[in-house]
Amino acid sequence: MHQTLEFVLKHGYLVIFLNVLVEQLGLPVPATPVLLAFGALAGEGKMLYLPGLALATAATLMADLVWYTLGRKRGAAILRLLCKISLEPDSCVRRTENVFLRYGARGLLFVKFVPGLNTAFPPLAGNFRMPLWKFCLFDGLGAMAWAGAYSMAGFLFHDQIDRVLLILLQMGSRVLPLVACALAIYILVKYIQRRRFYHKLRVARIHAREVKAMMDRGENVVIIDLRNSLEREDQPMKVPGAIALAFEDIEAGLADIPRDKDVVLYCT
Repeated sequence: MHQTLEFVLKHGYLVIFLNVLVEQLGLPVPATPVLLAFGALAGEGKMLYLPGLALATAATLMADLVWYTLGRKRGAAILRLLCKISLEPDSCVRRTENVFLRYGARGLLFVKFVPGLNTAFPPLAGNFRMPLWKFCLFDGLGAMAWAGAYSMAGFLFHDQIDRVLLILLQMGSRVLPLVACALAIYILVKYIQRRRFYHKLRVARIHAREVKAMMDRGENVVIIDLRNSLEREDQPMKVPGAIALAFEDIEAGLADIPRDKDVVLYCT
């Protein structure tokens, strides 16, 4: 953090703009330490707060416009690509779509604070043709809230940040192994969870050809379409006779599902 303070002070506002832009484009270059450092320097009177906040907001909006345009041109493929590289790809698409369904453009006001939704939400807005003016308005406000929250924290607590830096310097190299160990444990837990999830899918999975054969033979089988309304709009085709039931409404819809027939569930 001490080096970050010196780096931001040396290179000025350009480093704020470029760091935020690169992070919001999806590269693993965290912007939070830079925003905290900028706020701390502004609190000490070494930088001007409003110009730095304006640059961070502009950089965020520019990056999100890139994702919005890609989502508008390439559709759901961009969203799936982004979710594939996340630690929780199995829930990334559905979580993003559920937030979009519930909040619409208002979701842009807070998704920057939610891991996994930050980069995935703008291309989804483009995919479903959110008006450009509405996207820019709400995304700009959300970007200002996100950049303002971290930079203002640095501004208000710049004295405490100095104390934290002193403690970290005193601890020296003992901090890095602890952080690395915690990160490794977290990734390992997520990996194990995913492997268990895939194992359950393999055990209970049935191929589409098998389902069609069952239907052709006239067997009593119930098909449940678990896609939400956004997914059905993007891919309107469905299995003939399938019952539309959103994943989050399964419990409420259990009473309408026959108990004396085989039940097959599918989604995207």
